[in-house]
Amino acid sequence: MEGKWLIADRDLNEREGLKWLLKTSSIPVTSIFMASDFQEFRHVFEREVPHIVLIELDMIGKEDWSNFCDLIQIYEPILLLTSAEATFEKARLAVDLQALDLMIKPFSAKRVKTALQKASRKLTVTHSQKKSIYSNSYKERSFESLFLPGAAIEENYFVAACKTESIDALRTLYSFLSEYPFKDVRGIFGLNDMVILLFTEHCSNVTEQCQKALRRWEEEYSEPLAIVVQIDKSSKMTLYEKYKETRKMLEITYYKGYRQVVAFNESPKWVQRDPFLAPPEQQAWIEMLHNFSLDEIKDWLYDEFLQLTMPYPDPGLVRIRLTSILAQVRRFMKTYHLDENLAYEKEYHHIFNSILYDTVLYRTVQNFILFLQNIFEGAKSNIRNVTQDPIERGIMYIEANYSKSNLKLKDVAEYVERNPSYFSHLLMSKTGLSFKDVLTKIRMKEAKKLLIETSKPIKEISKLVGYQNSNYFSRMFKETTGISPKEFRLQKMNP
Repeated sequence: MEGKWLIADRDLNEREGLKWLLKTSSIPVTSIFMASDFQEFRHVFEREVPHIVLIELDMIGKEDWSNFCDLIQIYEPILLLTSAEATFEKARLAVDLQALDLMIKPFSAKRVKTALQKASRKLTVTHSQKKSIYSNSYKERSFESLFLPGAAIEENYFVAACKTESIDALRTLYSFLSEYPFKDVRGIFGLNDMVILLFTEHCSNVTEQCQKALRRWEEEYSEPLAIVVQIDKSSKMTLYEKYKETRKMLEITYYKGYRQVVAFNESPKWVQRDPFLAPPEQQAWIEMLHNFSLDEIKDWLYDEFLQLTMPYPDPGLVRIRLTSILAQVRRFMKTYHLDENLAYEKEYHHIFNSILYDTVLYRTVQNFILFLQNIFEGAKSNIRNVTQDPIERGIMYIEANYSKSNLKLKDVAEYVERNPSYFSHLLMSKTGLSFKDVLTKIRMKEAKKLLIETSKPIKEISKLVGYQNSNYFSRMFKETTGISPKEFRLQKMNP
């Protein structure tokens, strides 16, 4: 299907480059609109109502965020996001907005084309399946109640939701289910991300029929399929309420995977949890990474994410928690200069996208472990390359242990097997800084990141970067930057 596209980016070259890639691709396009700031974006959006929006997250100011969310919620365009920062905060925003993709700058032409094609395919599927809802033989008003909360019907139904792992297989699934010989089926509805089946209340074997359909599907297709069945016979719930519950329940595929049928008769509920690492957890990750404790990290990830049971936490919170862990790994990479290696940077962005968009949690965790194994090898290789340079090794040690409030010069000198006075002399000769200056510089750098990327209180940030006394931390921060931590955070939030 041809569609209207809106590309919004502050950089003229970025806008023109994205437009050129879209025009030179095989993607059918009705028109392409451009915006260089949020005010222009809003004006064009409300005038043209585009089908697909490709927007730079960083151009949306804090004062405009609510307005942007309202536009997306009301008009529901397919959303592609870009950003210059691969941080867990950007990941959280992408999850909250249910974006189809988040691309981190600088991105390759191949990466952009893949995202554009994915958006185009989703637009085609959405359009064709919306048409199928209203063009099939189940067009009676009673079935409007499946999608409209205010509609009421006399009949009672069981609801089943079917979802393939790849959105590209949904049209095939819809055709398959339409031809499958179900008994007591009253409606089949193709949506943009799943297919809904309605069974009459007289059907006594809904789950068994769905299990047989799943087996038939697996015989004919390799695409993973999951089916969730709402088997509550109560007539107290409206059909719309049952549909919403079934749709929500289908999200357990993130935890349980595909290739199965899950039946439920109680309202699914997500448990709440803090998506961010607590200070002791942050310290544990710093130590595990510093010690290259891959087995310990495996156990931690398995216990944290693969031993979950119902009721599960909201998948969005789990994704944010994983990006919070990835932030610790990012600091480890910078400590060993792995961020300067394009191969490791590519792996980092791959795992970042895996956390955001993989449909099964187990796969994300396995990818994460493989990624950590690779960067450990890279870090050890870099250590071997600087073995003869005690200053490089000493700075790496400081970067890995800056959060320890009792870190002393003698600790670093002992690690590099040098006399403290001699190491201090070497450090000053090579960097022009004393041990205290180097430590303060590293701590302030990390403090700035935490002030920008998190909403943690200043007292907590003080402890995370190695200062037990928050007043002393604030004084040191002001001496280094010229402003207080609070003023620094306010400046970054309102540039």
